[in-house]
Amino acid sequence: MLLAGVFFAMMNVSVKFIPHIPAIEIVWFRSVFSLVFTFILLQKKKIYVFGNHKGSLVIRGLVGSISLILFFYTLQRIPLASAVTMQYLSPIFTTLLGVFIIKERVLPIQFLYFAMAFAGVLIIQGFDPRVDPVSAVMGVTSGLAAGLAYNMIRKLKTSEHPLVIVFYFPLVTLPIASVIMFFDWVTPTGWDWLMLLWIGFCTQSAQYFMTVAYQTGNLSRVSSLSYMSVLYALGFGYFLFGETFPIEAYLGMALVLVGILLNLRVKH
Repeated sequence: MLLAGVFFAMMNVSVKFIPHIPAIEIVWFRSVFSLVFTFILLQKKKIYVFGNHKGSLVIRGLVGSISLILFFYTLQRIPLASAVTMQYLSPIFTTLLGVFIIKERVLPIQFLYFAMAFAGVLIIQGFDPRVDPVSAVMGVTSGLAAGLAYNMIRKLKTSEHPLVIVFYFPLVTLPIASVIMFFDWVTPTGWDWLMLLWIGFCTQSAQYFMTVAYQTGNLSRVSSLSYMSVLYALGFGYFLFGETFPIEAYLGMALVLVGILLNLRVKH
């Protein structure tokens, strides 16, 4: 999980290194890499690529696509650690939506932890002038869409191969990104091509290590380790982009993390 976090962090940093390339275009190139790579793996394992529950798979691909597109836009608009912190509201939304989608129980104390996490986001947005309201809404919506995507994955876990679920993500994202990109195209030059390839490689590596971690480790411990990504983002943001924050914003990030980690520790 720590390795997955490093690759996700390098992907996030790389997106910020090419701010002149529209976020939707980066999503498109990343999706092409993922689609081709996953298709080859499915063919090699002789698995039917389109799965059994196509409707649910398309919904998972659609909400995953919305989450990714919004996250890449926030990465280019606001400081790295702020964008990553807002994206990590997704476990809160996963739990809340799980009540309706997979009928999971939520204990009353968890609502206190949810409130702590959301208060943290409000503090970040309120005390850091670089985080404008539109970016904050995009970041929170990205987390909401990711929460819905994770619920769809859990719903499909007994009926679909993990690679099929992964395959539908770029399969649905590519047509959406292609339409939007048509109106906002910037031709990559020189090092841009290498950076786009690197983003694809980092994403695929992160997904692989994360999948292995969830398949072989204790769920709550593995989930907790994923929040190291916020520390990676703070470190990379400071050393590569000179990003610092008012003390209140650090407090907001801490509130988000504490609220989510306490929620993960709740025993049902």
